[in-house]
Amino acid sequence: MMYFSIISVATLAAILPAAFGHYNFNRFIANGVTTQDYEYIRRMTHSNSPVTSVASTDMRCNYGTQANAASTKTYPVTAGSTVGFTVADSIGHGGPLFAYMSKAPGPVSSYDGSGSWFKIYELGIKNFADDKRAAAWAADGLRKVEFKLPRAIPDGEYLLRLEHIALHGAQTVGGAQAYVSCAQIKVSGGSGGNPGPMVKIPGLYDPNHPGLHFNPYYPPLKNYTMPGPKVYVG
Repeated sequence: MMYFSIISVATLAAILPAAFGHYNFNRFIANGVTTQDYEYIRRMTHSNSPVTSVASTDMRCNYGTQANAASTKTYPVTAGSTVGFTVADSIGHGGPLFAYMSKAPGPVSSYDGSGSWFKIYELGIKNFADDKRAAAWAADGLRKVEFKLPRAIPDGEYLLRLEHIALHGAQTVGGAQAYVSCAQIKVSGGSGGNPGPMVKIPGLYDPNHPGLHFNPYYPPLKNYTMPGPKVYVG
């Protein structure tokens, strides 16, 4: 009976409107203080629509955000402090969540994200499927995401990128949906370090990666391979 239910969910998802369950990350959080909508996060031009092409430069910070970079404020933070993003309205699809950083060569308000990125945080599976339940993800239903910045990073201005990958369409190559936002931050108090492994965006993902292209409904999910590099803990 569980298998029938999982297949039924897949069929239902296929016929619902494309915008059902969409969301975005609209407010930056620093040490428990929540800022205003897109005050420190670059505003995108496609509302809450996801990016679906891993080969697109929009994978960096979402559609049209570079045009709004200069009007976005830069938040001063301390290395090792707790930061985060609010979700408008909540994470509505299953899949992993990641945070990345990229150091700007100058003012982050003019940086296009073409440099190198490193992963600082991830959330994956909460529980795999068994005979009584389907798989569940740790990010399911979240209305905000908070995590710590590494201490061992160089001081300077950074793009801080939050990404949730929705996998309800992952049975098709290119069916995974990336919900992405970038905050502009200025880090102080870092101890230097050598963050890594470093990646480029685009180039971060292969659309055929087993964590991006598989049937999320059947057979029941018993294992999962996280896409992207390992987390830098500093």
